[in-house]
This record gives sequence, structure tokens and C-alpha cells, in this order.
Amino acid sequence: MNFSAPPNMHGLPDVLTPEDAFMSAVNTCYFMMFIWACERFKIELISLKCEATGKVLEAIDKTSVFEEIVLKPEIVAKNTTVERINVVLKAARKYSLVAESIKAELKIEPEIIIE
Repeated sequence: MNFSAPPNMHGLPDVLTPEDAFMSAVNTCYFMMFIWACERFKIELISLKCEATGKVLEAIDKTSVFEEIVLKPEIVAKNTTVERINVVLKAARKYSLVAESIKAELKIEPEIIIE
């Protein structure tokens, strides 16, 4: 797998950056823990998509840090309630090693559809 600095930092275009990998790790770990929690709580999950966005703080000394990450899971389930899905969302966060290891604020903004 090829990595590069972002193009605006003299890196190559169309190549994964460490920032891409970081965001993917947060999103993927949370996503997998959500699926695990659905199985544990016997939630009939129909579909799951999760978009991740990050807000970077640029300091005056040209350093930067992720200050906020927002995950927006789109959840479709059946034979359950929104309340039970919210329990699963909390469990996924608690058991996500990557999500629990970051210092950026992590926000979960779900869209829940019960069929």
C-alpha cells in the first residue's frame, strides 16, 4: 500500500495519506464494533453505512491536530427499537479500541431507520 503526504504538503495526488489511514481506522473499528454489538444484542441489522469526517486544527506554529471526528452511521434494522439501537451505538463506542484511544472529540450522529 502506497502512502504519501497530502498534495498541499508536497505529497503525491491520489495516494493514501496517514490522515486518510487514521480516519479509516477510527471509522472501520467503530463500524466493526457496531456489527459485533448488533450480534451480541440480537439486533436484526439490514444495512449499515458510516461516513467519517474530521476537523483539523492548524496551529500558529504550523502544527496540526484532529480536534473533532464525526461518524454518521446510517442504520437500517428491523424487529427492534431506536432505544435498543442507541444501546448498541454506546457499546460500539465503548469497545472500539481506536475510538477510545484518540484525543480528538468523537461525535456519533446516527440516522436510524426501523423497518
